[in-house]
Amino acid sequence: MLRAAVSEGDDEPRSGGRGGRLLARLNYLYLLMMLVVIAGILTAAMVMQYVKGELPCPLCLLQRVALFGIAYGIIQNFRGRFSYQNTGISLVFAVLLLIVASRQTLLDIYPRPGHDYIGTAILGLHMPVWSVIIAATIITAYALKLAILGGDEHLADYPAVEFPLLARLADFGAAYVIVLCLINLGSVVVQCGFGECHTMGYKLIQSGLPGLWLK
Repeated sequence: MLRAAVSEGDDEPRSGGRGGRLLARLNYLYLLMMLVVIAGILTAAMVMQYVKGELPCPLCLLQRVALFGIAYGIIQNFRGRFSYQNTGISLVFAVLLLIVASRQTLLDIYPRPGHDYIGTAILGLHMPVWSVIIAATIITAYALKLAILGGDEHLADYPAVEFPLLARLADFGAAYVIVLCLINLGSVVVQCGFGECHTMGYKLIQSGLPGLWLK
């Protein structure tokens, strides 16, 4: 589904030989694992919203946007040939996640009336704190990948379609993330409309269509 056709010119000599192919396989496996983890985090957040009724706050929604952005950069690297621009997209959104999550954590680090942490604590930590850890882990994961596996130039010689199993799993993961994104988008419209976003309920359900423009 997301796989692009391999462009002509594949008869040209490839860098790295068998070693380059192995590194490319490891890189794609690493990216796939990151995509699976991000999909799992987004799924957990939405389960908490729909099953436990814990509506996300505006900063929580920004953190979801950042996670979707990281996933987008990873998905793009499975389409056609590798590009550092896609890695850059993921890193930019990882930094955004770290900034937003750190701000929310600092706002709520000292409990006070009306400003307690929103949602259930998981293993003793609330979601904003987990988001800080997740963002730092993603940035560190990219750094370790570069430190251990080296640069990714060889990926340009070995597009993901040359690894059918990894490519199919990436297709499935990408489709799943896209579905999550669409569900989340619809949920935001129902919760926030086109005005300010609060955690008291779903505006569209409580107020009907006029709720779309309520503050």
